[in-house]
Amino acid sequence: MSLIGNLFARQAHDRERLPGEGVPLRRVLGVGGLVAVGLGTMLGGIFTTVGSGANAAGPGVVASFGLSGLTCLFVALCYAELASMVPIAGSAYTYAYAALGEVVAWIIGWDLILEYGISVAPLSATLSGALQQLLAKAGLALPAWAQQGNVVVTLHGIDLAHSQVDLIAAGAVIVLSIVLAIGIRESAATNLILVVVQIVAITAFALALGGAIRPGAYVPFAPLGGHGIVIGAALVFFAYIGFDTVTVASEEARNPVRDVPRAIVLSLLVGAVLFMAAAAVTVGVVPWDKVAAASGMVDAVLKNGGAAWLFVIVLIGTVTGAAASMLTSLLGQIRIFYVMSRDRMIPPAFGRVNARTHTPVAITLLTGGIVALFAAGLPLAVLLEFVNIGTLSAFIIVCAGVMALRFARPDAPRPFRVPFGPVIVPLIGIALCTWLTVEGLKPVTWLRFLIWFAVGIGVYAVYGYRHSLLRAK
Repeated sequence: MSLIGNLFARQAHDRERLPGEGVPLRRVLGVGGLVAVGLGTMLGGIFTTVGSGANAAGPGVVASFGLSGLTCLFVALCYAELASMVPIAGSAYTYAYAALGEVVAWIIGWDLILEYGISVAPLSATLSGALQQLLAKAGLALPAWAQQGNVVVTLHGIDLAHSQVDLIAAGAVIVLSIVLAIGIRESAATNLILVVVQIVAITAFALALGGAIRPGAYVPFAPLGGHGIVIGAALVFFAYIGFDTVTVASEEARNPVRDVPRAIVLSLLVGAVLFMAAAAVTVGVVPWDKVAAASGMVDAVLKNGGAAWLFVIVLIGTVTGAAASMLTSLLGQIRIFYVMSRDRMIPPAFGRVNARTHTPVAITLLTGGIVALFAAGLPLAVLLEFVNIGTLSAFIIVCAGVMALRFARPDAPRPFRVPFGPVIVPLIGIALCTWLTVEGLKPVTWLRFLIWFAVGIGVYAVYGYRHSLLRAK
């Protein structure tokens, strides 16, 4: 086969686990557990993004969340069709492999490292900040060097005298990685508890402060214009990252063909309603240009009487929200590595499943250790836009994959189909994702992304292309 043929060789869309692939993952998740996985990844984002979104869009941050949610809805419908056709783990990586070919699958797998792996670091910083505020209420405080991540690098190396590390953030990543290594049933139960707590916290926040909304709080609705709403949408998009995590758990779902598509759409709709309600209350009780960028909901409580019970509930919601998002994002990253190793795109040792836990223990702990280093040393603002551009590019490829498979395999069984034909919904999804990346993200973010892309192509050329399972056929 020619080089071009090898680069765009495709896995069968209806591929199942092959004999000799080792210990399988454990199928224990129903539709409720899958919805909780999606919400677990999403809900923590509201505590991180509502402040920065309000600063960019004003009261129009509600529309920003709506625009991001609408974009994700079109993408979610595309995910749902592909999930019903390709019921194995791997999310967008697996779908791209079936629809667009190996090199595209590698690119999207590389992008998903930004979505799942690197996104854990800013979430851990949010968890750490909220937990430190709770400790402060009890009169406890960490030493200054251990409160936040900020490793200072000079031409001569690391400046230890002026560097700080976030011990709580790094420790939280390690603990959650251990939970994931123990088993999917234990991980799902932990995630469900965390999701329930944060839904209670968001609901309590909206109900308690809803009556304090200022007259005229939403006028003017877009003080920085429509462009501000688009910039806000690109920023708050971080909150929506995660509804697609449902798809990486396909091999742990009892009935993936039926339940995964349902869970994708349900988790997105529930998350969007909660996000818009929290945003509306936040800018309703605090002037939009006075909302704290990194802790908008906590700031809203403090500036409106600071009721002790509500302050504690919102902080607990922030901690549990960040923890749930970290847990399910790590799950997503680990399962992507698992499937890529099974395809021999990365060394097969990374995907070996433990016979007792039915989890890939080695790659789980290795991933947790690497992410913990990022969490310990990098500040929150460094990574948010980088994560968003990786996710948006992955979403574009998923939408393109639906169109490609409709024309390449028109007769393949599709238990769920994107409505209005194979073109309209995917094209709208592609257009909206492209709009957010072009209009809402800074040029330096594009530069960083292109460097990341170039590194990924280099890794594929050196290892993935040569060792791919398709080369062995």
